[in-house]
Formats: sequence, structure tokens, C-alpha cells
Amino acid sequence: MIKKLALWESKHPKKIIIIALILLIPSLLGFAFTRVNYDIMSYLPDTLESVQGEQVLDEKFKNSGMSMVIVDSMPAKYTAELKSEIEKIDGVSSVIWTDTIADSTIPVEILPDVMKDIFYSKDESKTMMLVQYEEAGSSDRTLDAISEIKKLMNDKVLISGLTAITEDIKEICITQAPLYVAFAVILAFIAMLLMTDSWFLPPVVLSALGMAILYNMGTNIFIGEISFVTQTLAAILQLGVTMDYSIFLVDRYHEEKLIYGDRREAMANAIVKSITALTGSSLTTIFGFIALMFMQFSMGFDIGFVMAKGIVFGLVTVVTILPALVLLTEKYIDKFKHRSLMPDFSKINNWVFKHKKVLAIVFVVLLIPSFFIQSKAKLYYSMDKALPQDLISVRGLNQLKDEFGMASSQFIIFDDNLPAGEIMQMEDAIEELDGVTSILSYNSFLGPAIPSSIIPDEILKICKAEGLQLMMVNSEYSTATDELNDQVVKIEKIAKAYDPNALVTGEGAISKDMVVTTSRDFTITGIVSIAAIFILIAICFKSLSIPIILVLSIELAIWLNLSLSVIFKSQISFIDPTVINCVQLGATVDYAILLTTRFREELQNGVPKNDAVLKAVGAAEKSILQSASVFFMATFGVYLVCDITLIKGICALLARGSVISAVVIVVFTTPILYLCESFIDKTSLDWRCIKPRKKKNKKAFEKSTEEAENNA
Repeated sequence: MIKKLALWESKHPKKIIIIALILLIPSLLGFAFTRVNYDIMSYLPDTLESVQGEQVLDEKFKNSGMSMVIVDSMPAKYTAELKSEIEKIDGVSSVIWTDTIADSTIPVEILPDVMKDIFYSKDESKTMMLVQYEEAGSSDRTLDAISEIKKLMNDKVLISGLTAITEDIKEICITQAPLYVAFAVILAFIAMLLMTDSWFLPPVVLSALGMAILYNMGTNIFIGEISFVTQTLAAILQLGVTMDYSIFLVDRYHEEKLIYGDRREAMANAIVKSITALTGSSLTTIFGFIALMFMQFSMGFDIGFVMAKGIVFGLVTVVTILPALVLLTEKYIDKFKHRSLMPDFSKINNWVFKHKKVLAIVFVVLLIPSFFIQSKAKLYYSMDKALPQDLISVRGLNQLKDEFGMASSQFIIFDDNLPAGEIMQMEDAIEELDGVTSILSYNSFLGPAIPSSIIPDEILKICKAEGLQLMMVNSEYSTATDELNDQVVKIEKIAKAYDPNALVTGEGAISKDMVVTTSRDFTITGIVSIAAIFILIAICFKSLSIPIILVLSIELAIWLNLSLSVIFKSQISFIDPTVINCVQLGATVDYAILLTTRFREELQNGVPKNDAVLKAVGAAEKSILQSASVFFMATFGVYLVCDITLIKGICALLARGSVISAVVIVVFTTPILYLCESFIDKTSLDWRCIKPRKKKNKKAFEKSTEEAENNA
């Protein structure tokens, strides 16, 4: 069946290309209309109380996306006019400032202390207004509203808050994402030019893989939306991971042309002989991405599903569209042949073989320290650290920290029926906590004795809704620090002492829960990815020892990669270890599988063990170097031009990881395979023996060759 399909493909390349081009139309439409989510906090599970609190803030108080607008050294009249203009913007629910409660002409000096503490900086040179929105902080309408607010601002005005940070992320992604992809493709193209033997082959391969990327991104419309991390990384990762599938098929086609006189017959056989190997190779990568789907932090599911889907599209494209393109452009591929610039590694291979025992010992010795060093990596969870420090939202956040004592803000939602005396006791207890700078609440604004009938609607809306009351607690501690996490725990304990159903939310509370959630995710996804790939390798090689050697090899590469971040004190985001552990394992274990497969083939051909390992590494190095080079160049390209530290960090680790994995496989796995070969033989089925079906295939191969010669 596969052979018939392959022959049909080879005989109808133009039809294949026409169908492929037609399919690009719905793919481009799907890509254009797929919504991108820029709110990283929205991927936390709904079971967390902090997330439930955000939902209450959004649905009842219209407050989950609150922003702070800071005005520096401007007359009160200007601030009042700016407030009035902001209130007119579509999507803005209300704007709270001192003139909401008192006349704006009243001098700052005679305002009540509670108002000065909330709305003015320590030196009273800056003032702040609170902006609420009609919809959730991550909605398109809210982000558009923030964009409109920015248009009203001059160099004396800043805006901050989680929603403002989200809008800045959106702006960077929209303006820079095309640059990321372009730079990655250019560098990958350069790598292919150097590694292949034709100037025309790289654009052919990139055209096929580009279609696969568009098919993948276009079908994302069926899942509703994707995260900005997935949007930015998916194309680069898919390109880097599936490039070696293309190279493998083209190399196989060149081998088959030496046997078959008809190039269409040669391509059909190349497809048939490649598809099994490519399917097995792609499964390890797919399992690595599927492991991400087990994360409670659902951005992992988002990345994992899209990338697993992308590998499938890449594989299908390589065995359908790429053969058609190669057949249609082969005369140009041959016309622009050049000498491959692939270096000769024979001296390095001989050196590795000569020092095999020492290198094997080094391999074992490196495992323990690298594991413990990488476990000491300090992760950041605050989004302001993932962005350039000159952005308006980040500069505004720094002013909130330095000038207003608002490094972070928490929200307490509790029963409005609590007696006024108990509410005051709760406020007093929270105010006494270390790091708490101010409290914004119904009582702090006006006191419990003021009747609701004379209170401005804006104050009532921000403080009370549907039987609930809201309290905002400002802290001098930054988000995701040990000090703030401890403070949040104490706030939760105090709030629940007065109302067992009270909810504490805000960026600090959510980040605290994110620490716990992603720590669990890192453990679970690590176990799932290792177990899945271990089982797959065990089935593929029918061996108990080979999966241990190969998985340990890639795990060492991963641990060395993360350990370098610890040693060089590089910033690592909370999602980096999880992504690297799954992606680097799934994507680069192919290097080890390729080397081991070639070693087994040489042994089964009766080659002595010494020669077999040298021939295996010599043959496998080309594919390993090509794949690692393209993967490195694509991810390193994004690292060079990306301004979002979160994306930049992931790409830096992936780029470095591809190189480390390639070096580990060649330098350490090669001697380990040689030294453990006798043990492998005892713990594997058909390790050195040629299977009966191999002989059968050989006869079929000879028969098809004879028929091809007769036809020629």
C-alpha cells in the first residue's frame, strides 16, 4: 500500500504541489484568525483559590485587569483632564483618583493621610489613578483600551499593572515575531548551505517545511487560541526539529538513484525505506512534546499539543511534498552542486576511541554533580523580569515600587456581612505585617460610620459588589520573592480567620501558587517524558540496556545545559526547565538512536566491533551535525533579536542544548556503546543477528533492481 502511494506521488509531482498550494489558503486564513493569548497567568488551573479570586474580581468587581496610571510633577488640572479622557475610552469601566472623593483643587498637604498614602508618592511629586475595565485583563477589548490610554500619555505619564505588562508583551510579539522567524530561517538557510552539497537544495527543503509550518499554525484555529510563547516558538522549533527528516529523505534518494535507473522509482523506494525510520524517529520527539501536555499549568498543554501536531505535519510533508519538489527541481539541484563544507572528524573519532575508557569514566562522574547543580537553578516567576526594562509598564512598575511602596498588590475578597468591627480588626492585623505599606478598602476610604447612600458610585463599585467586599493590600515586597510568598500566606491566614470563605488573589498570590504548580509539573513531565521515550527505545531496539544508555546520555546533556545557567548565573524562567527537559530530550535523543542503529547495522554486517563503532560514528556524525547545526542556528537566531526574556531564555537553552547533546553523543555515548556492547548483546534481542525477514527483503530488493534494469 505504501509502495503504491509512493509510486503515485513520484509519478504525479505537479498534482501534489497543486494540492499543497491549495491547502495553504485555508491554512493562512486559520493562522490569521487564531487568537493569541498574552496573559501567562490565565494558564493556571481553576482549582487554585487565587485563580478563583481573579474570576470573582473579573465577574463581580470588574477589577482583575486594574491598571495604575502614574503622573509625574504635573498640575492637578492636567491629571483631572487626563482622568476624564481615559474614562471616555471604550472598555474602561471607571477611573479612581482623589477627585472621586474630594475636590481636585484641595492642596495635597491637607488631604487625609489615607488618600495621600494611596494616591501620592512618598515625596508627593507623583500621583496615581486606578483604572478599571469592563472585561477581563487579557481580553482584546481591555488590551485595546490600554493601547488607547498610551496614546493620551506624554513623557510625564506611565502606566503599569499586570494588564499593562500583558499589552506590552502583545505589542512586542506583533512587531517582532516576523523578525524572529525571518532571522531563524536565514540562519538555518546558511547552515544548510554549508552542510549540503547544492546551493539550490536549501530553498527547496525550506519551502516544503514552510508549508508544514503554515499547515500546523493554520489548524490552531480549531483549538480556539494559543499562547504568545507557542506563537513565537512553534515555527522555529518545528523547523529545527523536522529539518533532519528532510535531509534523511534526500540522502536516501541519492542512494536509491545509484540503484534504480528511473528517478521516480528511486524516489518511491526512498520514501518507502525512509518512512519507517522517520516515523520511529519522530515518535520520540512527539512523546517529548506530549509530556508537556501533562502539566497543570496549561501553557504546557498549549505548547505540547501544537508542537506534537507540528511534528506530524512535518513528517507528512517530508514524505509527500518534499519528494515532489525535489523531482520537479532536480535539474537545478544538480546544476548548482558544490563541494560540501562538512569537516572531516576522523581524527576526533580516533581520539575518542583511543581514550574510550577515560571518557566513559568522565561520563559517569559528570552525572551526579550535573544533576545536583542544575537542581539549584533559581527561577523567576515575575513577568516584569521577562521584558526589557525600558518598557512603559516596567518603568511604571519600578516607580510603584520605589515611590509608592507598591511592589505588588493583593486583593482580599470577603463577606460584606461581616461586622464593621471585625473588618477593622482584620485590617489592623494585616497592616501590622512586615512589608505592608497601605490598605485600600471601604473603611480606609471613608470609615464604617458613613452611610452607603452618600458614597460615590465609583467607590462602591471598587469596594462592594453582590454581597462581597474587596480590600486591596499593597506591599513593598516584589512578586515571587520568598518575603512576599510568606506575607501572602499570613494574609490568607488572617482573612480566613474572619471569613473561612475569603479569597486572596493578585499577582503575588497567583505567583505563589505558580511556584507550587510548576514545581509539580517539572517533576511529572520529567517522569512522563523519560518513561515514554525509554519504552519507545526499548521496543524499537528490543533491549533493556540501550534505553538506559541513550536516555542517560541525553539527560546528562540536559543537566549540563541547565548547570551552565547556574554556573554563569543566567536568569531562568519558571517554564524553562520543564520545556528543556521535554524538548531537548525528545528532539535530540534521535542523535543517539541514529548512532546506535548504525552501530547495530555494522555489527550485523559482520564488521568487527572496533571498526563497527568507528564506521557508525563516522556515518552518523554527518546527520547529527546537520540536524544540530540547523536547530542551533534557528533558535540562536531568535535569541539574538528577541526582547522578551522569557522567549530569549528558552531559545538560548535550546540552542546550547542542541550543541551539548551532539557533543555528548559523539564523545561519550560512542565509547559507552563500545564498552557495553557485550552487555547490550545479552540484554537485547537480535542485536548482532540478521533477522530472517532481512534476507527476504534482500531478495525483493534484488528482484526490483533487476526489473528496473530491464525496464531501463
